[in-house]
Parts: sequence; structure tokens; C-alpha cells
Amino acid sequence: MTCIRAAFKSALAACGFLLCVCLGGCGKNNIEEEVKNIKIGVTVYDQYDTFVSQLIDRFNIYASDKEAESGIAINVEVYNAADSQSTQNSQVETMIDDGCDVVCVNLVDRTEPTTIIDMAEKNDVPVIFFNRELVGEDLERWDKLYYVGAKAFESGIMEGEIAAEVFKTDADADRNKDGIFQYIVLEGEAGHQDAIVRTEYSVSTIVDKGVEVEKLNYAIANWNRAQAQTKMSQMLGEYGDKIELVLANNDDMALGAIDALKAAEIIPEKWPVIVGIDGTDVGLEAVKNKEMAGTVYNDKEGQAKAMLELAYELATGGSLNGLELEDGKYIRLPYEKVRAEDVDEYTHNK
Repeated sequence: MTCIRAAFKSALAACGFLLCVCLGGCGKNNIEEEVKNIKIGVTVYDQYDTFVSQLIDRFNIYASDKEAESGIAINVEVYNAADSQSTQNSQVETMIDDGCDVVCVNLVDRTEPTTIIDMAEKNDVPVIFFNRELVGEDLERWDKLYYVGAKAFESGIMEGEIAAEVFKTDADADRNKDGIFQYIVLEGEAGHQDAIVRTEYSVSTIVDKGVEVEKLNYAIANWNRAQAQTKMSQMLGEYGDKIELVLANNDDMALGAIDALKAAEIIPEKWPVIVGIDGTDVGLEAVKNKEMAGTVYNDKEGQAKAMLELAYELATGGSLNGLELEDGKYIRLPYEKVRAEDVDEYTHNK
């Protein structure tokens, strides 16, 4: 029996030694497999959209900062879908095949994310949608889908507040002195949620503030400065100085309206009140020069940073607890009103 016990103890000791070796080996492998680099793929609906372009510029800056801070190499690959959903779907497929740890998508068509979601789920690659919000039900289809952006209706409310304030404080805004704000709208894409919501809430807010309005016309300009210039030129030809207010769904279209006024050689004193949304660098400059009455600041820095931090944590298997995710899915940054008196705060400090 003594011999058997001795043999048993020897066997246990041997197993213990082997277990320690194995555990030691696993620990070493874990260290060797520690994340040293990550790859983030980004696809935008249109690289020539000023707001989106500036957001991506800042995303790349924050990625470089994060790389220096963490010691983990961060490779960002950016694709332009050129306003084609099928192109964007192919780009996401390429990014997944290339080994991207996370894919960030600025949807071309917010109602058509199915192909992207299916590919991502099949390959277990998290997706961060940004700036162009998809339908909520689609975001719930998988637990690794997220959205970074803002609430479109807030921007419409603030745009309306800026316009109403001008009408109430500047007698010259009511050029025909009839007590009514005659306006036109330069809208983004036809049927696009942000465009619809921004227009609806901007107008209803002006009315809620006690200002009577009259809609002269509207035009779809697809968020585009050149298209907005063309549409504004056409409406100037039809309505001339009857236009007292231009509500633009974004700064690019507001700037297009300004381009049209300049091309028509109308002096600034006879311009209608022009309000934009986004707070792009060029939009802020127009507010500073008093070519625009104001804009609504869409926090591109905050969105870019939030998107980078979320992508980093997802790619490295980190914790999302500190990211203040709404419903575990959303990161939304607030809008801010910008007028000439406070524009320097945004041009200098943002």
C-alpha cells in the first residue's frame, strides 16, 4: 500500500508539473496574442459632403492620437460610396474580407442596411452606423450594431429658433412689412428622414414662437452646394425680393443660396435671412461674415471621437461601460445654436 500511495503521489506531482507547464504556456500565448494592431474600415455615402468629410478628417486625427496613447497600431481605411448603395455594400464586403475588426458605415440609403448587417453578422464584425440614422428596428437585428450621430428634430427646432429670433429683433427681416415671414426651403434628399424632420421642425418652431409664415416654394438640392445654387437662382427668378427667409437643411445648401445671390449681384442689404445646419468650417465663416444669420452646430468632433472610442473598444475587446450608450446602441451628441455673436467660440475652440 505504501508503494501504491508513493506511486500515486508521484503521478499527482507529475500531473501538477505538467498542468503548471501548460498553464504557463497558455499565459505566454495570451501575452503573445495581445492586441498589437487593429483595422477599422469606413465607408461614407459621399466624400464631397462637407460635413462628412470634416468628420472623417477628425476621426483620422483621433485615431492617430489613440495610437500614440495606447501603443496599438490603428489602420483606418476610408471608402467613398459615391451615393451608390450597391457600391457601399461591395465596399463593406471588401473591408470584411480584408480583415477589418470594425466597420463604420455612413449609409447611402438608410432604409437598405440589410445586406451590410447580414454580411457583418455572418462574419462577426461589429458595425457602427453614423450620421445617417437607419430605422430603429434594423439596429435591433443584431447585438453588435451601433449608431453615432444626433437627433435630427433638435436641429430643426434650433434652426427655427434662430429664424424666429431674427424676425422678432430685426425689423428689416420683414422687408414688405406685412408681419409675415415669406420663406423657401432648400431640402436634402427626397424622402430622407433628416431632411423631412429638419424642415418640419424648423417651420413649426417659427410658428410656435409666434411668427406667422408663408411658404413660397421648396427645392430638393441633395445636400449639395452647386445644386442649391441652381435651385436658388431659379426661385430668385420666380420670386425675387419676395423671399425673406431661406431655410436650408445643411450649410452647403445655405452657401449655395449665397452663391446664387452673389451671382445675381444682389447687395447683401437686400438678401433674405439665411439659416443653415451643421456648423461646417465654411458655414461658420459665413456666419462670422454675417452672410448667414446662423447655423446649428452638429458636433463633428464629438461624433468622430465617440465613433473612434467605440470602434477601439470593440476591436480590442474592451469595455463599453464608459461610453454612455443609450439603450446599449446609440451615442447621440447634442446640437448647438451658433450666431454671429458666439461664432468665435466654435471657430477657435472646436
